[in-house]
Amino acid sequence: MMSDTKTVSPEKAAPAAAPAKKEGAKKHGRPRNYDLGNGVYRFSRSRMYHKKAVYKFLGKKTPRTVKPKKPVTVEKEIGGDKNGEKRVVLLKKRRANYPTADPIKKRHAKKCFREHRRYLRPTLVPGTICILLAGPHKGKRVVFLKQLKTGLLLVTGPFLINGCPLRRINQNYVIATSTHIDLSGFKLPEHIDDEYFKRKRDKRAKKEEGDIFSKKKEEYKPSDQRKSDQKAVDKLVIEAIKKNQDKKLLFTYLSAMFGLRSSQYPHRLKF
Repeated sequence: MMSDTKTVSPEKAAPAAAPAKKEGAKKHGRPRNYDLGNGVYRFSRSRMYHKKAVYKFLGKKTPRTVKPKKPVTVEKEIGGDKNGEKRVVLLKKRRANYPTADPIKKRHAKKCFREHRRYLRPTLVPGTICILLAGPHKGKRVVFLKQLKTGLLLVTGPFLINGCPLRRINQNYVIATSTHIDLSGFKLPEHIDDEYFKRKRDKRAKKEEGDIFSKKKEEYKPSDQRKSDQKAVDKLVIEAIKKNQDKKLLFTYLSAMFGLRSSQYPHRLKF
């Protein structure tokens, strides 16, 4: 009987050859300790300590390798009777030309404080009643007179109404209200400026006998000129208030302290 087996060609019988791998290609396998999820790793820290054999390298000090220094100069033999036979020559030649002046560095223009531009909020007009937010008189309502050269505001209580004298304050610490007093005919004395408010401090002697703590700090006392100027300015401001229709209301308004009650928020208020 004839067998049913069929002859198969050797080309078909051999399995398909795998594509040839490129020589020198690096295998990118999975790391030994990988994240299983949610920050949990396959091996613990102590297990990896032994797997990596970290204990072999603890306290091991490798000797420091000193790099050989490159020579800067070389001795060259020079022929001739009067040349000294040898000469020291630099391996790296120096520059032939050097700049006569240093290069100009670009720097941003710096202006002194006196050269700064002074800004004033549009709500701050001479005669505006303001609320002080800082200093010993915070919470008091004052009258804004003018802006000085330093940019500070000159305000007054007046002193007869709420006890706030002539003083300077930064406009950041002031709330300008919509209440306004007409100061059109008001003229401030010219000598009231930034220098007027500077306090005179006596220089301390270098060597003094006795205890160094025996001297007490002198308290500030207003001068007679300061008192007379305060009276003159207060008189003019009070006269301007009396000319207003709501003069009684203004006197009580200036004498009252500013404060917030419960469920009152400054960003919701209209001053």
